[in-house]
Amino acid sequence: MEKVQNLTSNLNKRNGLLKRVKRYKSSYLFITPFTILFLMFTIIPVLIAIFYSFTQFNMLQPPKFIWFDNYRRLFFEDEIFIIACKNTFVFAVVIGPVSYFLCLMIAWFVNELPVKIRTLMTLLFYAPALTGGASLAIWKLIFNGDQYGVINSVLLSLGLIPSPVPWLVDPRYLPGIIILLSLWASLGAGFLAFIAGLQNVDRTLYEAGAVDGIKNRFQELWFITLPSMKGQLMFGAIINITASFQIGGIVTAIAGFPSFNYVAHTIMNHLQDYGGIRYEMGYASAIATLLFIVMVGCNQLVQNLLSKVGV
Repeated sequence: MEKVQNLTSNLNKRNGLLKRVKRYKSSYLFITPFTILFLMFTIIPVLIAIFYSFTQFNMLQPPKFIWFDNYRRLFFEDEIFIIACKNTFVFAVVIGPVSYFLCLMIAWFVNELPVKIRTLMTLLFYAPALTGGASLAIWKLIFNGDQYGVINSVLLSLGLIPSPVPWLVDPRYLPGIIILLSLWASLGAGFLAFIAGLQNVDRTLYEAGAVDGIKNRFQELWFITLPSMKGQLMFGAIINITASFQIGGIVTAIAGFPSFNYVAHTIMNHLQDYGGIRYEMGYASAIATLLFIVMVGCNQLVQNLLSKVGV
C-alpha cells in the first residue's frame, strides 16, 4: 500500500512538473541557451577537473587513477603550495572587503554628480578594467627598481633615499604593492553594478524618508539606498570575493613568475605553474578543485552574512 502511495505521489509530481513546463514553455525556451552554455563552460569543466584531480595525467598518456595522492602531496609534501595558500588568504582577506566597500563608496560618490560628469567619472574609474595589461606595464615602470623608475627617480632627486629601492623584489614592499594594484584594478563589474543599483532606487522613497525623520545623506544610504539595491550588493560581493582569490595575473605582470622568493606567490600562480608549464594536469586539477571549494564556501559565507543584515 505504501509503495502504491509513493508511486502515485511521484506520478503526480511528474505530471505537475510537465504542466508547469507546458504553461511556461516560452520562459523555459528563453533560458535554454544560457542553460546550455552554463553547462558546457561551467558545470562540465568543473566536473572534469574534479575527475582529473584523482588521476595522474600529463596530456600525453591516458589518465591513471591515484585517488587522493594529489591532495596528500599538496598538503604534506608541497611547501610552495602552503606558501601560496598563506599569501592568497592574506590578499583575499584584505582585498575582498576593502575593494567591496571602495567600489560602493566610489559608486555612491559618482552617483551624486551631474549626469555628464557622472558619465565621465564612471568611465575613468572603470578604465583599469578596460586597459588590463597595458596599465600594469605602466605601473611596473613606476615601481622599477633602478634609477629610471618613476618613484625612485623622484625620491633620488629629492634626496630622500641614497640609492634605488628594489620595490618589486623586496619582501617588505612587494605584498603591499600587489594589494594596492589589486584594489586599483578592482573597479570593474562590481562598480558598474553598484552604479546601476543606485540609479534604479525609487526617488519617492527619499521623500517618504524625509517625512519619517531621515535627516542626512548617510541615513538615506543606510535606511533607503542599500535596502533598495540588495541584488546589486550581493552580486558585487560575489564578484569581489571571487576576484580576490584569483589574484595571479597581477603578480605575474608586476613581480614576474615566480615572484622573488615566492613572496607574492598565490594559488593561481601555483595552478599556472603545474597546469600551464609542467602539464601535470592531475595535480593542477587538484589545486583548481580546492580553490573552487574555498571560493564557493567563502561566497556562501558572505551571502549568509549579508542576508543577516537584511541584504
